[in-house]
Amino acid sequence: MKNVESSTSTSTSTLYQVASAAGVSPATVSRFLNGTAKVSEDKRRTIERVIDELNYKPNRLAQSLKIGSTRTIGVLTQSLESGYFNRAMVGIEDAVKAAGYALLIMSGHWHADEEAERVELLIGRRVDGVAILTGNMSDQQILDFSKRVPIVAFGRDVQGARTHGFCLDNYRGACEAVEYLIAQGHRRIAHIAGPDDHRDARARLAGYHDTLARHRIEADPRLVVAGDFSESGGLLALNGLLAANLRFTAIFAANDLTAYGARLALYRRNIRVPEDISLVGFDDLESSMYTTPPLTTVRQPLYDAGIGIGRRMLAMLAHEQPEGEVPQLSLIVRESVRLL
Repeated sequence: MKNVESSTSTSTSTLYQVASAAGVSPATVSRFLNGTAKVSEDKRRTIERVIDELNYKPNRLAQSLKIGSTRTIGVLTQSLESGYFNRAMVGIEDAVKAAGYALLIMSGHWHADEEAERVELLIGRRVDGVAILTGNMSDQQILDFSKRVPIVAFGRDVQGARTHGFCLDNYRGACEAVEYLIAQGHRRIAHIAGPDDHRDARARLAGYHDTLARHRIEADPRLVVAGDFSESGGLLALNGLLAANLRFTAIFAANDLTAYGARLALYRRNIRVPEDISLVGFDDLESSMYTTPPLTTVRQPLYDAGIGIGRRMLAMLAHEQPEGEVPQLSLIVRESVRLL
């Protein structure tokens, strides 16, 4: 007991030292550390400088017990290995770490039941809020969970008293990709789709069909084949297309991983990209600029989306209205498409 009292006393006196040196009240320093104080930029820099100079280490456990906050945000991703989700998670972390929050990350693997179990686990760990990166849980499940903890849902158009969702425009991104292929003279364009139960995949498929229709290009249903957003799915899908002896000059893949698998299938048949078949992906993973040839693809600004998720979460935790612009997708032209 004596050691605890000594530790508490030292921590308290240091808090007063920080306040005195920064020219603010101890309550202001305490609220600043808790992320609830609104101070000017100059004042914020002064407090941070004094904290650094005095090497002040706040007792996070004591703070959590006092304010009922763990300073932790749960993140439900779908794959810890995916470059797609990793970029978003880095953005979330960068957005919230300055406010003293850390991330607790779990994966749902695209299974609705498993996703719900993971959210239950996160809530059980007393996270202050949960960020959900797409997934297959229903909107109603998310709204039910938000009765217990604030939720920001990326890739979901769901809104509630303590739920905020926003999506990137996958439909418009797909339209841009197919428009570009058409502008390069392609008319027989194959599409390796994503899973039909995935919202993003359905939006990209709709963009493909609608863009062909706007240009009065008759869609051949045989040129749309199922994939699963993986390299192996792209490989198998394109093997099926080639085995069917269908004629096409270009492929729009539902994501970059699918495009990588399709590229391997073409390579094994000695079919050149882009000389024989043009190829476009979706996501712009970091590795896409290093494929052979470098992949033309639709860039999803996932880091910026992660920043937006984090800032919206901080706003909700401060009982403010979550706001912010939705990052826009853009076509990145590299060397995998040929002009006919």
